[in-house]
This record gives sequence, C-alpha cells and structure tokens, in this order.
Amino acid sequence: MSTPYLGETCALLAALTWSFSLVLFKKSGESIPPLSLCLFKNVVGLVLLTITLLLVGTDQEALREMDPRDIAILAVTGVLGIAVADTLLFYSLNIIGVGLLTIVECCYTPSIIVCAWMFLSETIALADYIGGFLVLSAVFFTCGHKPPAGRTRRELLKGIFLGILAIMMMAAGIVFAKPIIEREPLLPVTLIRLVAGTVALAAYMAASPQRKIWFAVFKPTKAWRTCLPASVFSTYLAMLLWVGGFKYTQAAVAAILNQTSTIMALGFATVILKEPFTRRKLAAAILALSGIMIVLLW
Repeated sequence: MSTPYLGETCALLAALTWSFSLVLFKKSGESIPPLSLCLFKNVVGLVLLTITLLLVGTDQEALREMDPRDIAILAVTGVLGIAVADTLLFYSLNIIGVGLLTIVECCYTPSIIVCAWMFLSETIALADYIGGFLVLSAVFFTCGHKPPAGRTRRELLKGIFLGILAIMMMAAGIVFAKPIIEREPLLPVTLIRLVAGTVALAAYMAASPQRKIWFAVFKPTKAWRTCLPASVFSTYLAMLLWVGGFKYTQAAVAAILNQTSTIMALGFATVILKEPFTRRKLAAAILALSGIMIVLLW
C-alpha cells in the first residue's frame, strides 16, 4: 500500500538534514581538506548503510538479484554524483561559505528539469523556463556579492563555478539512475552508488603522493566533533531521504522540495556560523525561490 506524500516528505526532510550538515561541514573544512572530508563522510555513510542493510533481510536478496547493467549504471552515477560532485561542492563551500553556496545550489532544480527532459522525456513547460531563468538570474546576482573575508573576487567566481558544476553533476547522476531507483529497493540502490563513489575516491587518493595527509582524517581529532555528525546527517540520513524522494515522487517535484534547503541553510549559517545575512543574499534567495515556486505552482 502506497503512503500519500511519502516522496514529498522524504524530499523536505532531505533538505533539512542536508542544510544542517552543510553548516557542520563548513566548520570541519577549516581543518580538513575537501577530498579527505568527502571520503570520511562516505565511509561513515557506508558503514551505517551496510549495518542497516544487514538488518533488512529482504533487501539483501534484492541486491543479489539485481541486473548487472543496473548495477553498472548506479556505480557510474555514484562516482559522478558522490566522488566527483561532492568533492567539488566541498571546495566551493570552503571558498564562498554556506550562505552563498545555498543560493548557487538553486541551480539544482533547473538542472534536474533539464536532465529529466533529456534522459526521461519529461515535458518542460513554460513555467519551467520562467522559473529556471529566475533561478539563474539569482546565481548571476550572487556573483556580484562582496567576497567572503580573506577571499578575492576571482576566488568568489571560482567557488561559484565549482558549486554550479557540482550541482549539475549531481542532477545528471540521480536523474539518469531514476528508472532503476523507482523499481529497486531504496537501500541497495543507495549502497551501490555510495560504494562506487567511495572506492573511486579512495583509489585516487591512495595513488597520490599526498595520501598520508589526506588519509589522516581517519585519526580522531577535535574536528570529528563536527565532521562525524555531519557525515551521519548527510551521507546516511539525507542521502536515503534524497533518493527516497526521487523514488516515490516525480523528479521535478522532488527537486523543488529539496530546494527549500536554501532558506534552511541561510538560517543555520546566520545563527550558527554568524555569516552576515546581507540584502544581496536576501534578494538572490527571494529571486531563486520565486522561480522555484513558479515551477511548482503554475
């Protein structure tokens, strides 16, 4: 029996858990390199997902019976959306901060809509074009924001570019895998993508001369006080809820509800990190969210 609004609920809760984890990751990024932070969160999520899968016997059988082609698609999208995109997102987060990144993340909804049109043949309506234009306008408006303390204008633009690239990769990965996500159990699908992303990232780091520095993140330090809970919130809870949103509702609807993380993260960043809530940030957020609401309600 289907549960009404299950996908929508998952998408909203994913936005909440992700926005809070972003604030914690920002604090962690002050002492942990982006690659290390990405691998750490993936390993934590992998351990928790494996334990959960072992407790759910029926999903183990589904994992063993999954089509090898589906596994390959999930693995490739996991490398793209988790290993590469998440690392780029952490680089962007370190450069521009939570407040500006959440506005850049508004590119997520237009990216999902375009990818759903390309890969799933979903229709792009007039409202989608208008909403997408408003969101992109908000991002360009953000480019004129005063750089964060200690950053140059060039670094600001670099951070915004890396954030946009990361969001586009995430969108392409999740939408391309959506047909598989819809017909397979949630846990195995999420686990396969996470394993692929973790293995790819670990292999790259192990082959680097800087591997000792990067792998040092697994030695307990004070930074674990923020990066450990952030990893649980993002790579375990938020990821399950995020994939669940795409499994139980339309891609465009899930994307729009995910985008409420913009307001949530701006609030968390202002209260917890004491990031300034400027008029330009407010204007960009209103512009972006207006575009999202047009897509949702028109």
